[in-house]
Amino acid sequence: MPETRPDKRQDNPPEYRHIDEQPWEILRWPGQHSKMLLHPRPERPTEPNAGLVRYEPGSHHPRHRHDFAQVWYVLEGTFKIGERVIGPGTMVFHPDPHFEEPLSTETGGLMLFVQYPGPTTGGRPIYDGRFNMTERKPVEAENVRV
Repeated sequence: MPETRPDKRQDNPPEYRHIDEQPWEILRWPGQHSKMLLHPRPERPTEPNAGLVRYEPGSHHPRHRHDFAQVWYVLEGTFKIGERVIGPGTMVFHPDPHFEEPLSTETGGLMLFVQYPGPTTGGRPIYDGRFNMTERKPVEAENVRV
């Protein structure tokens, strides 16, 4: 039960999600699948979009941009992002707005993602064509804004 603070604001209890409770979903880019544990909802639009993204060997995405902010944490695998090669223990912060440099992985891997509304742009991480896809479009058919 939420508690009320002396200033009358309500403190909310923690919420728990276990990775095994979520199915793997198709993501926008080739060889990427996600298990998002949190999604923004109409009643809580500033809630982050957070979870895991699994990359198959050979996964990649082109340079593209977003208006939301995000943090990635590499748990497994080696990734080339732009000209930099990163591995487990590396955190990547993308402020808003931002470009994501081309990403590729020969090893495959796993990253923790936390995406949240852009503090300066108000851009949201959930929009049509990014999550819960039944079929992935070819990269060249994507509307990639650079």
